[in-house]
Amino acid sequence: MASRYWVVSLPVQGSTSASSLWNRLQEQISRHSFDTPLYRFNIPNLRVGTLDSLLSLSDDLLKSNTFMEGVSHKIRRQIEELERVSGVESSALTVDGVPVDSYLTRFVWDEAKYPTMSPLREIVDSLQGQVAKIEDDLKVRVAEYNNVRSQLNAINRKQSGSLAVRDISNLVKPEDIIQSENLTTLLAVVPKYSQKDWLSSYETMTNYVVPRSSKKLYEDNEYALYTVTLFRRVADNFRSSAREKGFQMRDFEYSPEAQDSRNQELEKLMRDQENLKSSLLQWCYTSYGEVFSSWMHFCAVRVFAESILRYGLPPSFLSCVLAPPTKSEKKVRLILEGAYWKSEDDVGSMAGLGGDADSHPYVSFTINLV
Repeated sequence: MASRYWVVSLPVQGSTSASSLWNRLQEQISRHSFDTPLYRFNIPNLRVGTLDSLLSLSDDLLKSNTFMEGVSHKIRRQIEELERVSGVESSALTVDGVPVDSYLTRFVWDEAKYPTMSPLREIVDSLQGQVAKIEDDLKVRVAEYNNVRSQLNAINRKQSGSLAVRDISNLVKPEDIIQSENLTTLLAVVPKYSQKDWLSSYETMTNYVVPRSSKKLYEDNEYALYTVTLFRRVADNFRSSAREKGFQMRDFEYSPEAQDSRNQELEKLMRDQENLKSSLLQWCYTSYGEVFSSWMHFCAVRVFAESILRYGLPPSFLSCVLAPPTKSEKKVRLILEGAYWKSEDDVGSMAGLGGDADSHPYVSFTINLV
């Protein structure tokens, strides 16, 4: 599938018919740039309106196209990100089950949704309103998903940091803690290189420390977590002495209810994240198709309006879609200019017609799918 397409229109003038112009263009493309796919872009007879209304609409066409293209790319990037974090294989993006490249190259106007007798401004406003609503929905859904993901990331950071800062509730078991009227168990974070100092000194940091009561519960790359049991009335003195020696005392109160509540919260957040991720991905698949359809209908209006302003009335032009490889772009431009000027010379003699790469005598604009 190509990622870049040109939408162009050429005037049908004099005795030339759209069919004969199409046949000549096909013949030139196949002869001089056979690797360039070429398709008719079928645009219905839309309501022209007044010249003033066309000029007013023309002023907004580029801005509207940039907006719709931007929303489609935003949803596509969201899909790619969700597929990546979900570990699912990338799916071909579709419009009502039709791959987007096929939808573009075999475009059919939806008369039921966009009656061709409606004013062009009304059609464009309707298309832009639909895309704007989808963009607003996307922002809300992504914010909801990111909120849950941020909460989970915060919990994971607490559980994966060093012992000096991480949540230690899941490292401490009920049997590690003694809490009575007279006795209490404190938790100390000891630098790995200071463990011998801790074990040789904790019993003498204050009076009434239970001998041989310190037990190592956990160790990471920097610290070890130790318990120590002592009389409750000397706990503050012990904390002060330990800090003076470079040991960090962690405030901790064991509560089975609080631990269960934290575990339930974590499980709920994990379920919520998976559900939101799945529903957001499905919504993005569907919404991408809706935005892409709106964008292609807009492109049809744009070709029609620009062709009227460029070639005049009554509407008489051939619109088509091409996907030239980068190496063939200059050659294809020469072929299109040759068709515009009705030149029947060999394409090689058109070298002087190239002109400014961004300025062409015919209507032309680019659709970037990614």
